[in-house]
Amino acid sequence: MCEPQTKKPSQTNEYQQHPTRPFLQCFELILPWLTPEEIANVSLTSKSLNQISKPITLRRSSDASRSFENLPIPFHNTVDDHPYAYFLYTPSQLFPTSSSSQPHRQSWGSAKPSSESRLSAEQVSLVDESGHIVSGCDCESCDYDSEDQDGCPCFYELNGSDMASECGPSCGCELECGNRLTQRGVSVKLKIVRDSRKGWSLYADQFIQKAQFVCEYAGELLTTKEATKRQHMYDKLSSDGNFASALLVLREHLPSGKACMRINIDATRIGNVARFINHSCDGGNLLTKLVRSSGALLPRLCFFASRDIEENEELGFSYGEIRLRSNGLQCFCGSLLLLWNIAFRTYLVLLSFGSDSCYVLWPFNLRAMLILYALQKKLRLQ
Repeated sequence: MCEPQTKKPSQTNEYQQHPTRPFLQCFELILPWLTPEEIANVSLTSKSLNQISKPITLRRSSDASRSFENLPIPFHNTVDDHPYAYFLYTPSQLFPTSSSSQPHRQSWGSAKPSSESRLSAEQVSLVDESGHIVSGCDCESCDYDSEDQDGCPCFYELNGSDMASECGPSCGCELECGNRLTQRGVSVKLKIVRDSRKGWSLYADQFIQKAQFVCEYAGELLTTKEATKRQHMYDKLSSDGNFASALLVLREHLPSGKACMRINIDATRIGNVARFINHSCDGGNLLTKLVRSSGALLPRLCFFASRDIEENEELGFSYGEIRLRSNGLQCFCGSLLLLWNIAFRTYLVLLSFGSDSCYVLWPFNLRAMLILYALQKKLRLQ
């Protein structure tokens, strides 16, 4: 006897039972590519879309790196209703060929992160007269031994210098090489915390030892002309104090000492977690090193712990000389150097009004400085 065959439900019957399922599945693919404002507008159109958008927001706030780093980097906000900061993420430097080729979208918050959302970075390499890439070392493993005088030729001592050298794309070793410390991404636990005055700030989420690598400053590599154009635009946007750019200008002095190479890295629209490191007038707890990979034309700006950093401690470094403007962003680092700078500026202002007022008010500022110094020292000891 022939057994009766079970009739499988056709796709037509399934569609008739759940007519909106294909529609919702389509939006599950689209929503991760939208900006926060666009997701908010879409979620207001129906309850179903509102339910779909909530997990995307949670996944975005749980990892700023889009799974491109070794560890997730979450957002923490107890100040306002901003769950995360929106930007395009790149773990390394980008060298855009033209303004029209710059990406405007990146998937973020989908249930299954895809490598297709990773922004492509071009490697700019040194070449010889024949056009061939300058070769690096032939080592299979470059674990440096200070007692070995015939170690990897790509190695350059990190300690006591603001310059360093590592193996690069033209070397025979792989990414696991011991002399590629800064090329493997973020390997310490970090978190991005919302502050009522500073905005988003980068914090250590674990104990970080002195001299340990933290992260590099990744973003768009710009020409000086484009960097100047963007800086003018950013200055106008920041005039109301509600916008902060992340355009960093570096100058590498050439061996001749007669010239320097200017490097413009803009992490305002496209960058990594380093864009959340705030300025500290006393130098902060991070030191910067220009790290050049063998065969690479441009160095990378990398951050190392200048001292032992405790868990839940904010990360900071000196941006260099800053200008305090009444109509722009203010410095809230709270360091002694900032307070001394403010007091000294107050002294100069008072001096212009006459010696009598200065004689009365300057000692008050000095006493205030001593009190603030004692409080700061006490807080550090706790």
